[in-house]
Amino acid sequence: MRCPFCGHEDSQVKDSRPTEDGAAIRRRRQCEGCAARFTTFERIQLRELTVTKSEGRREPFEREKLLRSIEIATRKRPIEGVQIERLVSGIQRQLETLGEAEISSKRIGELVMEGLKGLDSVAYIRFASVYRDFSEAKDFEEFAGNVSEMGKP
Repeated sequence: MRCPFCGHEDSQVKDSRPTEDGAAIRRRRQCEGCAARFTTFERIQLRELTVTKSEGRREPFEREKLLRSIEIATRKRPIEGVQIERLVSGIQRQLETLGEAEISSKRIGELVMEGLKGLDSVAYIRFASVYRDFSEAKDFEEFAGNVSEMGKP
C-alpha cells in the first residue's frame, strides 16, 4: 500500500480488526519510508458497478459519494456514524446483488430515500429536497405533510 504522506511503496500492517458493522476490515499501517501511520479499509466488492445519470452520462459507482450525500442529509441529526455506515453498506450490497452492471442514479436515490425514511424523517426530507429538486416552499410543505401522515396510525 502506497503511503499517502511520502508516496513510499511499502507499508506494514500494525493492527487489523473488523468494523462495527462487520462489512469491512480496518487496518492500521505504518510507512516503512517515513514511519507515518494511516488507516485503510478493505471491503468486499461483488462486482464493478456503473451509475447511469439522468442525462445519459455513465460513471463508476463511488461508495464515498453515496456516503457523503447521506452524511449531508443527516448532518446535526441524532444519528450515529455506525447507522450511516450500515445504511451505505446495505445500499451497496443491494446494488451489487441486483445482478446488473449498470444502475440508474434514480434507483440509487430511491434506495437512499427508503433507507432514510426508516432512519430519520428530517434527513429523509432533506435528501428528498435535493433528489426531487424542490423549488418552492410549498414543495417542502406537501412532502413533509405526506411524511407526517405516514407516521400516524
